[in-house]
Amino acid sequence: MKKPTLIVHIIHRLSVGGLENGLINLINNIPEQQYKHVIICLKDATEYKCQILNKEVEVISLHKKDGHDLFMFYKLYCLLRKLSPDIVHTRNLSTIECQLSALLAGVKHRIHSEHGWDIFDPRGEIVKYQILRKIYSYIIQTFISLSIEIKNYLIYKVHIPESKIRIIINGVNCNKFKPMIKKPHISGYPFSIYENFIVVGTIGRMHGVKDQINLVNAFIYLITHKPQLRCFLRLVMIGDGPLRNEALKYFSNSGVIDLVWLPGERQDIAEILNIIDIFVLPSYSEGISNVILEAMATGIPVIATNVGGNPELVINSKTGFLIAPKNPEAIAISIEYYINNPDKIIEHGKCGFERANNEFSLDKMVNSYIDVYDDLIQLNK
Repeated sequence: MKKPTLIVHIIHRLSVGGLENGLINLINNIPEQQYKHVIICLKDATEYKCQILNKEVEVISLHKKDGHDLFMFYKLYCLLRKLSPDIVHTRNLSTIECQLSALLAGVKHRIHSEHGWDIFDPRGEIVKYQILRKIYSYIIQTFISLSIEIKNYLIYKVHIPESKIRIIINGVNCNKFKPMIKKPHISGYPFSIYENFIVVGTIGRMHGVKDQINLVNAFIYLITHKPQLRCFLRLVMIGDGPLRNEALKYFSNSGVIDLVWLPGERQDIAEILNIIDIFVLPSYSEGISNVILEAMATGIPVIATNVGGNPELVINSKTGFLIAPKNPEAIAISIEYYINNPDKIIEHGKCGFERANNEFSLDKMVNSYIDVYDDLIQLNK
């Protein structure tokens, strides 16, 4: 029997996030008899690792110190020598330098994925990081881009040959994320599921480029200028981070704190999506958003900023609306349109559901990764 291909995935930290969710979805759905996995975290792993179904998957934390931790790279080199993987797969700029440890450790097959922009370089404009990617491109055999925008960045800004780049857009688990016949009971949810509220929602880490304050200002603007909406408009914001307390302060000072729910980080996202009528992603920089796909698969129309990979997912005026970033009034106008045209909530939600199931299935994503892994091994035998 053929020995399974061992893939070592190197990430910065294993916690709740789109990159990490995509990795776990891949591991949970790739054939176990053909592929084995080890996840190496430069920092550490949270309880989110329990989402990995295969308990034989080892998760190793290197506890990297802040800044340049040269000893960490030596530990990584020794670990890779011991594991002797068939493939090392790094993700995003924070792990690209680990490719040198992989090369020196004798790993033959080396892949790097670009999932989206970093907090410290939200537009990919910092030249030194372009140069860093270019330098490491000489020892990386395949780049995986999660969007057309990132692929174009790698080609035209970093000057990586197009032949080395493969696009694999995230897939959504349509068996998990799907419309429910009845609205579920959610622990801690403060509003009645039996009243005809229109619930606007967003999900994601509350920091930096996710710009949830953009949505906060839009909601306050709506309630302030249309006080009649107070009777039936509600806002749900799921996620934790420094912007959460800032948002709560804004809501409290504006007198709308009784209309919002900000419970922090949650694990019951599939259920929570089923109480949301209109989904909003207010970020000013984005890769390919898992949560947009999850909302679409649940049959929810999506209002998203026209940045990054969002226009590759949301079809304007068909599955939702694409709006300018950092524009609370544009969010408010789009929400009000749905309030005044409730049939469009259903119509756009249905179109998004069909698009998620037909174009962005999890099986399609997994098969694309299998093709990359198998092609690389066959090419370099």
